[in-house]
Amino acid sequence: MKAFLYYLSLPFLFVLNRLPFCVLYLFSDIIYYLIYYVVRYRRHIVRDNLVKSFPEKELSEIKKIEKRFYSSLCDFFVEIIKLYGMSEKNIRKRMVITGVDEMNRRLQEGHSCVCYMGHFFNWEYTTSLSLYFNDKDVVVGDIYHPLENRYYDLLMKRMRDQYGAESITMANTLRRIVQMVKENKKYVIGFVADQVPTWESINHWIDFFHRDTPVFTGTEKIARRTCASLFFVKIKRVKRGYYTAHFELFADDASKMEEFEPTNRYYQLLEKQIRENPELWLWTHNRWKRTRAGYEEHERQRAERKKRLYGDAGQTSSQK
Repeated sequence: MKAFLYYLSLPFLFVLNRLPFCVLYLFSDIIYYLIYYVVRYRRHIVRDNLVKSFPEKELSEIKKIEKRFYSSLCDFFVEIIKLYGMSEKNIRKRMVITGVDEMNRRLQEGHSCVCYMGHFFNWEYTTSLSLYFNDKDVVVGDIYHPLENRYYDLLMKRMRDQYGAESITMANTLRRIVQMVKENKKYVIGFVADQVPTWESINHWIDFFHRDTPVFTGTEKIARRTCASLFFVKIKRVKRGYYTAHFELFADDASKMEEFEPTNRYYQLLEKQIRENPELWLWTHNRWKRTRAGYEEHERQRAERKKRLYGDAGQTSSQK
């Protein structure tokens, strides 16, 4: 069925890809109306996220941000369709990247570069970063979570890799980076690290938009292990279809930082960026679905399961 849906949609995607942006944005406006007013796609999640993140704002202002977000989301969809096969000249105009000189300086001094990003529109355009590097000993790439439909996943991978970047699955990240280190290669890799972690991977909480928030720490573990320099990718929307991305250095060497300091700093920068342009962050993501109370209950149930399986010895081992 997944293959059938993929091949059924290919002609439609091909036609859309060939249309000019002005026509695609007309489609985007129509899709926005349908998604926001008719389908009401995840409206309850978006509204709840916005109200709790901006308690100082009136409901009328929240609604304005909400509508601008859905409009930006629909633009994102059509921009992704158009990205496949976009020329290098065009992508350089539509995503202007700065901060490369600082990254090259850190690479020359022997450091790889970990680039923290958020789901901030249009983050997919930053896959063009590889166009700014020519050194064969530098691997430019991005970390991604594979789509459930492997056919669409392959299509997305081809799109992300078309400018010379290497897409690395989350599950293979550490293995691939260790391989680079063994081959004496440096890396410049983007980590979109603002998703909600699984229960099993939670080991750190921060205050993010007034809420106790569990966060991924895998990125900083890799950065600390490889003595990488840390950059935050600050994306701005100049106008419809045009963006800038500034790669801002915020740590010379992650190995010299305290535990969780890189993650804490990343979320501080991310929240600042979102507050400046809240309509450009992915509010449909149910970011705060895992609470500390839920985590404590999950840990209690896990301990009980271990006790049933292994008895008191298993419980003692778990506590250690």
